[in-house]
Amino acid sequence: MTTGSSNEERKQLPQEQEGGGQIHGVPAAGQLEGNSYHPLGGPAVRHWQSSQISRPGLDERGNVFFAAIEMTRMPMVLTDPNQPDNPIVFVNRAFLDLTQYREEELLGRNCRLLQGEQTDPATVAELRAAVAEQRAVAVDILNYKADGRPFWNGLFAGPVFDEGGKLLYWFASQMDITRRRVSEQSYLQAQKMEAIGQLTAGLAHDFNNLLQVVAGNLEVASTTVHDPEATLQSIARAQLAGEKASKLTQQLLTFARKQRLDPKRLNLNSLVVEFSDMLVRTLGDKVDLHLDLKPGLPACTLDATHMEMALLNVLINARDAMPEGGRVTVATSTMADSERLERHGLAPGTYVVLCVIDKGLGMPPDVAQRATEPFFTTKGPGTGLGLAMVHGFVQQSHGRLEIESVPNEGTTIRMIFPLAQQSGLEVLADRIGGKGPHATPNWTPQAILGRRTILVVDDSHDVRELAENHLREQGYRVLAAQSGEEALELLERYGDIDLLFSDIIMPGGMNGVRLAELVRGRQPEVPVILATGYMSELPAAARAGSAYTTMAKPYRLADLAERVRAALKDDARKGSASGFQHEG
Repeated sequence: MTTGSSNEERKQLPQEQEGGGQIHGVPAAGQLEGNSYHPLGGPAVRHWQSSQISRPGLDERGNVFFAAIEMTRMPMVLTDPNQPDNPIVFVNRAFLDLTQYREEELLGRNCRLLQGEQTDPATVAELRAAVAEQRAVAVDILNYKADGRPFWNGLFAGPVFDEGGKLLYWFASQMDITRRRVSEQSYLQAQKMEAIGQLTAGLAHDFNNLLQVVAGNLEVASTTVHDPEATLQSIARAQLAGEKASKLTQQLLTFARKQRLDPKRLNLNSLVVEFSDMLVRTLGDKVDLHLDLKPGLPACTLDATHMEMALLNVLINARDAMPEGGRVTVATSTMADSERLERHGLAPGTYVVLCVIDKGLGMPPDVAQRATEPFFTTKGPGTGLGLAMVHGFVQQSHGRLEIESVPNEGTTIRMIFPLAQQSGLEVLADRIGGKGPHATPNWTPQAILGRRTILVVDDSHDVRELAENHLREQGYRVLAAQSGEEALELLERYGDIDLLFSDIIMPGGMNGVRLAELVRGRQPEVPVILATGYMSELPAAARAGSAYTTMAKPYRLADLAERVRAALKDDARKGSASGFQHEG
């Protein structure tokens, strides 16, 4: 909805007159262009948003102007705000055709009779506010015909004053825009499918590569049947490629299906890292993706699929804003400062912020203000999905979407979400084992099952799975994570561990050394084993040797088992986190 000038503002605006001074009006001057429907096909500048008449009354109807009102196909209505409840005092024939009411059923009644069950209360409140402030108003509203059928009404209403400035009438014109609203939804769905098509080009390349791996390894297996070990290795590689191909297919399907939100506890850092391959393919060769992820980011409660869709849509907009290429940064942070929260209109507390920053064309203020309107685009048909669905998802997730943009400098889009509530397991742990408001839970799988718990962290799925399976075979309980952020989330969920085994070089904002420091901050005596294939580039903290045990990749599984056994044996002499000891 948009509104025109107030009484005080109108006094400062130039007026036009017609009929030798019988009537005056204030031009719209493009003030009423924020609503989604534009019946004139462009900005309305010369039509009047309000008027002053010298001869009030509705009895003088024997002239060509009244004939034109009755002959037009544009529905029109007049109401009298000086009577109780601002009743309808005139409707033209087109209004009767639009609403299917008879004239006697309308005269003397308020226009709210057109509203119904699904009419948006917020839109009604905005209309009432405009009427109370005597401002012109333009809005799309869901109304109902006499037989109960709903229709979308493109409404314009403006005040009519006498020569002394007293409000005499409200004039309104309307138009049935139902077909256009339906077309909008169909067009948005078509654009969504077009985005899938854009993704498919990149996915097809990767999929063909995986098919090559499958076919090639099966071919090798067929020629090595005399060597069972080599045959099994080829089959295993083919199976792994098939699993990766299945994952690619699932990523594509998430953008083609409609589903209700299924919010679950997740870490945005982990989501961004896991989804980064898809994001890189979408951005193309000209745009570089940079991740600036805050270590130890708290968890949120979000639908992962819709969060990925929202992030992808924002990045598509960023890519389109940089036709010559550039850099897009995806960053995470927390927001808890009271001044910042007040500035953002947020309740006190801690929030997680996901930021997308581009150095593209940017948007002027009037475009940025309308960027989340459905069907609004400055890129022409067939490009982008817009921010409307992103805005809707963020709001549905109890968050906030904010846009900052400067022409020729770039755009920053922030998605702000509240923290996830404490899980039931954590609450129970606090009640049973907590020793104060800041006590950390000791509700671990190891404490429950009597086995030593090892946290394995590696960004490579194959390497992580190899270590995880081998340690399980040794009788340990294993928690596995592909990033430092995900590892901390597991610690928050399950509590203390008995040993950390982590890769050092990992994507995102946290390497293995920083993860070890954070885990040691929680459990000062926990053993730590760090592994890397870049021993010459080990950070100084890891090369020191006294703080952490280090292993070079590739390592033998027997060596890993021995390092773990020795570390846990030393830890048992000091006293483990839970008092349980591993039997073996």
